[in-house]
Amino acid sequence: MTRVLSPLAAAVTVLGFWWWAVEAFRVRPFFLPSPPDILDAYLREPHYLLTELGRTLSVTTAGFVIAAVAGIALAILLTTWRPVEHAVLPLLVALNAVPKAAVAPLLVVWLGFGASPKIVLVVLISFFPIALASAAGLTATPVELTELSRSLDASRWQTYAKVRLPWALPQIFVGLKVAVSLAVIGAVVAEIANPDQGLGAVIVLSSASADTPMAFAAIVLLALTSVSLFYTIVLAERLMLPWARDITG
Repeated sequence: MTRVLSPLAAAVTVLGFWWWAVEAFRVRPFFLPSPPDILDAYLREPHYLLTELGRTLSVTTAGFVIAAVAGIALAILLTTWRPVEHAVLPLLVALNAVPKAAVAPLLVVWLGFGASPKIVLVVLISFFPIALASAAGLTATPVELTELSRSLDASRWQTYAKVRLPWALPQIFVGLKVAVSLAVIGAVVAEIANPDQGLGAVIVLSSASADTPMAFAAIVLLALTSVSLFYTIVLAERLMLPWARDITG
């Protein structure tokens, strides 16, 4: 109950202070809408907002799944053959250092309009944390376990499947939890660069028409989506790895 009530109490406190500050300082909704103004904006166009939320969520999910599969596969490759790690890791670091917001307009030029450039940007943003966390987990297997697998005459791939990969799963889920929030950010950045659909487009169009409460309604939906996706990964981790908390303390 404490884990449920504490976040709710914190959220209610923040919303209450926000509402009080807007009313006390007489802030116009154009600059900062109050929580009731945001609720009214949502109730004005609920179908429109939920439809655009579904489009953003589909892009986010597709890009995140691709990034997860590719990141874990690359981490296995890097930790299996050291020459590949020495050759590829600097390129990954350089790729991750490129500002993704600067790449978003170029993706539209290269891939055209639609969902493809948005999915690619989500992959670019969320791929590196998954690959890095997975590689760190795969290289953190205790020596005792690897020696035990060798003493049992296990092959390299058996050692990976039975020892190294299960041991790395908690660290892999750390990367997934970081990446899923970044995936939402990537989808919104792509939609702002190409505002044809999605909640990012809602924010751009609402700002252009001076409808700040509608823009905040889209932002609140994005925040709730990000939190929901994060705790979905947390729930999957607890269901798949009930033993992880016992070994990590």
